[in-house]
Amino acid sequence: MISAIILTRNEEHDLPGCLRSLTWCDDIHVFDSESSDHTIEIAKASAAQVVSRRFDNYSAQRNAALHGLHFKHPWVLTVDADERVPKRLVAEMQSFVKNAPSEVVAARIRRRDFFMGTWLKHAQISPYYVRLVRPNRVHYEREINEVLVADGVIADLKEPFDHYPFSKGISHWMEKHNRYSTMEAERALRERQDRQRFSWKRALFSRDFNERRKHQKGLFYKLPGRPFLKLLYMLFIRRAILDGQAGITYAFLQAQYEYLIVIKERELRIKGRIESSPAQRKA
Repeated sequence: MISAIILTRNEEHDLPGCLRSLTWCDDIHVFDSESSDHTIEIAKASAAQVVSRRFDNYSAQRNAALHGLHFKHPWVLTVDADERVPKRLVAEMQSFVKNAPSEVVAARIRRRDFFMGTWLKHAQISPYYVRLVRPNRVHYEREINEVLVADGVIADLKEPFDHYPFSKGISHWMEKHNRYSTMEAERALRERQDRQRFSWKRALFSRDFNERRKHQKGLFYKLPGRPFLKLLYMLFIRRAILDGQAGITYAFLQAQYEYLIVIKERELRIKGRIESSPAQRKA
């Protein structure tokens, strides 16, 4: 009824648990970004179909998986190795795909992030993700923190799936977000140079969740003092403080991530001015 894709790169630590949560699925694909650990061996041992592709960016990788693989079923669930699919969600998805009308091309599912043994119920910024799709009716845009664009209606499911972003430790999370911040800074600079326009109206009132997120992020990147604003937003508007020590710590980590984007974009602007100066061109 439903095929599954797991996107991986050096996921020998998390992949076994993810595969165990997908034992209900008879068509599992592991789409790997040239792992150097035992990820591929683990995937093949579970009878998953494995394809490798050199990573270029996140949306390109997801599009290549969705549109380049041959699936047994018309609906596909995309998951990451550090995510788990509970049985109650499986039952809801199976019922959903049986009865979904033709105009419905995807389903949005709530993701529960866990940190320090705590569900970040309040601290989690974006808890809803479109993960169950008809591959020929959707595609991804945006190189980092990719956004799914659907040619049709997106439905909402009630049951959540679980995410363990700190399963490999805080150091790994920070290393990963160091890479993310570089990509976000490069994208933010391109948007600034291209003078892309973002709408407050769409950011607040668009019926399309993904469109709201796109415009919210674009407008947020134009605000001064973003790291501090993000910290205040998470602590007191999202009420991360209600998640206790885990929520407060996570809010500070997210503010630090935002600060990395700010200073890296500033560095890129300075570097660009220096390289385009007459003195630099003569040298």
